Amino acid sequence: MGGKPVSSLSLAAQALAEQMPHALWRANQTLSYQAATVSSGYLLMDEILPGQGWPGSVLIELLLQQAGIGEMQLLRPALQTIAAKRRIVLVQPPHLPQIAAWADWGLPAERLLWIKAKSTADALWSAEQVLRNGGNGCCGALLFWQTQVRPESLRRLHLAAQDTDMLFWMMRSLACAQDASPSPLRLGLRPVTNGIRVDILKQRGARREDPLFLSLQKQTSVPLDSSIPSSYHALLDRPASSATRTRNLPATLV
Repeated sequence: MGGKPVSSLSLAAQALAEQMPHALWRANQTLSYQAATVSSGYLLMDEILPGQGWPGSVLIELLLQQAGIGEMQLLRPALQTIAAKRRIVLVQPPHLPQIAAWADWGLPAERLLWIKAKSTADALWSAEQVLRNGGNGCCGALLFWQTQVRPESLRRLHLAAQDTDMLFWMMRSLACAQDASPSPLRLGLRPVTNGIRVDILKQRGARREDPLFLSLQKQTSVPLDSSIPSSYHALLDRPASSATRTRNLPATLV
């Protein structure tokens, strides 16, 4: 009877912790991470990532100086690991996916789903549905390109990611670095000669202050048809099939 009363807020927090133990981080956990991770394929990158790899069940933000600076090559090893068993979903990529290039990277076409939405609202809805319904073993990763996103939409996506074991990367502009975000891992990406510069903008535990410079292996093709000169593209481009009508038909394979 002499003990301190337990507030309803404390009980609610305890219940939430029991429901989502993988999503709870305590200050004394420093860099530990309870969710499953996938190696980035780069030793130096794994050393700075929580859990020594890309964490699942969370929103990971890649903030780009501009699209096409090597972000796909950075993700390539992880995508290859995932595509061996599960599908990869692309929502609103800035350029048309190239099947020939994906195949050249060892990523089977039947493992790729591309969703092209007509509006930002449709794109956000599509990404959330993939997270809520695709994590039952069929989808292993979601790549979502979007710049104009409200904080409440980011929170919805982050919460949806916590209920799945998928890897979820969101590509945004580097200018968004000053915006608040629920993402526990935010990386700034800038191009450098023969590679990419990675700045740790936010992560659980002690943050690395110095940038990381990664040398990216040169490829003869890229998985997205960007502004890179045609000599770097695959020799064969396959026209995309009709885009998916979101909230209606399933994603179109391209």
